[in-house]
Amino acid sequence: MPIPVYKIQSPLTQVTEESANGYLRKIEDALGEQLVQGPIEAWAAAPFGLIFVASGGSEGIFLAHDGQLAGRPLYILTSGESNSLAASMEILAYLRQRGRQGEILHGSVQKIAARIRVLDRAARARQRLRGMRLGCIGAPSDWLIASPAADDAYREKLGLSVLPIPMEELLKEIGKNAYPENQWTERLRALGYDPAETEKALAVYGAARRIVDRYGLAGVTVRCFDLLDTVHTTGCLALAILNAEGIYAGCEGDVPSLVSMAILGEVSGNPVFMCNPSRIDTDKGEMVLAHCTLPVHMPREMALTTHYESGIGVAIAGVIPEGTCTVFKTSAGLDRYYAKEGVILENLREPTLCRTQIKVRLDDFSYFLTDPIQNHHLVCLGDHAAALEEFFSGL
Repeated sequence: MPIPVYKIQSPLTQVTEESANGYLRKIEDALGEQLVQGPIEAWAAAPFGLIFVASGGSEGIFLAHDGQLAGRPLYILTSGESNSLAASMEILAYLRQRGRQGEILHGSVQKIAARIRVLDRAARARQRLRGMRLGCIGAPSDWLIASPAADDAYREKLGLSVLPIPMEELLKEIGKNAYPENQWTERLRALGYDPAETEKALAVYGAARRIVDRYGLAGVTVRCFDLLDTVHTTGCLALAILNAEGIYAGCEGDVPSLVSMAILGEVSGNPVFMCNPSRIDTDKGEMVLAHCTLPVHMPREMALTTHYESGIGVAIAGVIPEGTCTVFKTSAGLDRYYAKEGVILENLREPTLCRTQIKVRLDDFSYFLTDPIQNHHLVCLGDHAAALEEFFSGL
């Protein structure tokens, strides 16, 4: 997505449009995004933008427009030529003296591009979360004793709301035995699992999808274990499909994990796997995480089987691509978070764990063993720890 740039330059310098634009094009090439020069109004309207100080002697020009620049952190791009850095330092000192936030982006083109990428992702994620509505169908599962929701924090810090929805409403919708046909339902049926069980599980998807549409939800969590005794199936396929459709969907009525899922999804732009840490080997620096559902578009291959704890219904045993990943969780009050780069080493198929199982290498496990944020954690592909850190610094 294009990033607006407001350029400040003294008319007394010898900086040409060609040299200034050439520098911006180098940043664009390294960034993989377009930098669009424009009026200050375009900069102000975007969730993230850059102030390009192209030359020295431009401090007075900055001051003349400072009223329009106030109210948000200023990210000042320098070229390293024509006293650009010196002017930027004077401007940043002015901001700091007044208790305002700012940062000079200076160094190699690659380093600057990497920092812009982090800042842009964090800012756009905060904007997309604002106004988002999530739903909790049924109460949180009884064992989530350290996982209360914090509606005030979600509203004040993120600008999102959580709507409680009675479990009875979902059960009534499941009774309609109807669901929309799409590429995901076709793909799951094609796996050849027990047709009757698959249909029951897909009826839960249809019910959840109608509730999502009815209330305009961007995400939902379900007290899914109640389905075992009432409709004799699980919510695993329903959550898997909703996630693939862009609706954040989590298990066990766990609202903090749903909010964490939404944050990680918006920051990374990738599918998110909600899972339990199941086993840690501190000597090897490895941890196994597992759950019975995951976004159906996340694994490179998958099979259907029963739900682990109950032995009934339909669960997904997926094979998630190996490589760099991010492990994440935020506290209910958003005052604490864990975000670490890891490496998915392999996928497991152990009979005593939930059906999708990954072994992840991390450099430290003291957090998990001495001061964890609840049990559920979120995993996505790619390293997004720096962008998450920036996201929380802006709350």
